[in-house]
Amino acid sequence: MRKSEVLAAESVACLNKALCHLKDIWEEIGIPEDQRLQRTNVVKNHIKGLLDMMITEEESLRTRLLSSIEACRKQLDTLCLELQLPPFEEERGVTMLQQEKEIRTQVEMLVKERTQRMQQLKALTERDQGLSDTLCSDPYALDPNAVPSLEQLDGFRQHIASQTTEKERRRAEFVGIKRQIILCMDDLDQLPETSFEKDIICEDQEAFCLSKDNIASLKLLLGQLEERKAENQAVCEAHREKIQELWDRLQVPQEERELFSEHMVVSKKKNLDALEAEGRRLMELKQLNMQNVTEAIRSEIAVLWEKCFFSSDQQQAFVPYYSNDFTEQLLGLHEAEILRLKQHYEEHKELFEGVQRWEESWRLFLELEKKATDPSRFTNRGGNLLKEEKQKAELHKSLPKLEKKLKAQIDVWEQEQAREFLVNGQKFLQFVEEQWELHRIEKENEKLERQLKKSKQIEVDMLYGTAVRTPTKRRFLGTTTPSKARKPSYSWNNCVVPSVRTPGRSKPPLAGLQERNKENMGQVTGLGVPLQSGGFKTLASPQRNFSINSVASTYSEFARDLSKATNTKSKPDILNSTIAHL
Repeated sequence: MRKSEVLAAESVACLNKALCHLKDIWEEIGIPEDQRLQRTNVVKNHIKGLLDMMITEEESLRTRLLSSIEACRKQLDTLCLELQLPPFEEERGVTMLQQEKEIRTQVEMLVKERTQRMQQLKALTERDQGLSDTLCSDPYALDPNAVPSLEQLDGFRQHIASQTTEKERRRAEFVGIKRQIILCMDDLDQLPETSFEKDIICEDQEAFCLSKDNIASLKLLLGQLEERKAENQAVCEAHREKIQELWDRLQVPQEERELFSEHMVVSKKKNLDALEAEGRRLMELKQLNMQNVTEAIRSEIAVLWEKCFFSSDQQQAFVPYYSNDFTEQLLGLHEAEILRLKQHYEEHKELFEGVQRWEESWRLFLELEKKATDPSRFTNRGGNLLKEEKQKAELHKSLPKLEKKLKAQIDVWEQEQAREFLVNGQKFLQFVEEQWELHRIEKENEKLERQLKKSKQIEVDMLYGTAVRTPTKRRFLGTTTPSKARKPSYSWNNCVVPSVRTPGRSKPPLAGLQERNKENMGQVTGLGVPLQSGGFKTLASPQRNFSINSVASTYSEFARDLSKATNTKSKPDILNSTIAHL
């Protein structure tokens, strides 16, 4: 039981005790019943009035608490709404006093939060106003009188940061554009004319409004100035090209060109005026040197013909090239033709360069193929043989790739141009195929020629025994051992010719072979045989001995006859071509 309840029970007991005591007093005194009733009523009314007064005061307190709770609830709802917070949830099962205290504390906390937010909003609004004035942009869309939410304040801060970054970017852009504008105006020898140009050049950078329109106007002005500058540069460049051509055609001395070198680089107004004056002067000289200029242009045309792979028919189509009537009209035709050729070359430069690369690679490939058949290349000691073989293998791989790439480019070009791409009056791919076919035929012819030459040499060796067999081991000439000598075998069309036997063991040699040997056998003197025209000189005796020994084991009869012939009195100055290898 609560203490208040115990105290209330004691109060009731005290009241009962007091009433009983009053009753005893009244009994003792002998107060009549009616007076007792009256006196008891007075006591009751007094106690009741006192209790009613106390109850009234407590009920008033309860009413004030309820009013306070209601007022705080309303204020709390308003604050939650302003601060964009969720409704406050009261704790259940608490007394009225606790409820009032909790709500009142929450209200005080939200009031403080609202005050802080409003202060932050005010500071951010002031910064935003300054940025808006600088950037000429609209202020941030946030009511300055309304309490912002935390998300709105974060968004406002991000906006301020973004505006600050944009300001710095535009400031840097403005400074850069202003610098370029000043340089362009200096190159064009131009002063600020409009108020906007004066604001850019003369006004303080911090005072310039960095609006999007102003930045766009700055870019537009810079674009106009750069366009005029580019036009001046293009005009100057055209003048320079023309002047350079005229210098080359008129053969102007280098000293005179160097005096004009400054104007060949810079493109300011004064340089343009100087270039125009020089061009007029050179044109006057050109009129006086019509033939020399025309011939110089013809040299350039010939170079372009070669670069563009023009055929002879295409070259002859330009009839003025072959005219000797050097007039202004003829010069104009040549100038128009060289402009056309330059444009033609530039339009198809990639293809022409590709064809040029193919031709250079093909030419190098053929040179390496030719070197591969040169016996002297084996005497190389610098490693060039290996390098050449490696380079030839790389070219053999790269050429088809280059041809494939050129074919794809040519197909695209022919589809776009609706005409064939010709090189020297012929389709390039057809030309490539012909080159490969000619190379193949040439290789086959070389192979057949080597086979034919080898076959003829073998036939001569078979008939006259003039082949020199190189031993596998180096030994002294003339000291070969017949018993250990290895009999060589000769082939003719892949057939082995049997060795010729000696007359003592078999039938004599064929009559035809003997008849063909008569001429040689009858004219041999020593080891030399005279020729009717263009014979060879007699070789050294050690080589003759080695040659005779190398063939004696196979062609014994021929060797015996040849040995007899060496004892004759003929002059050994000239050998027959059939024994030139001895």
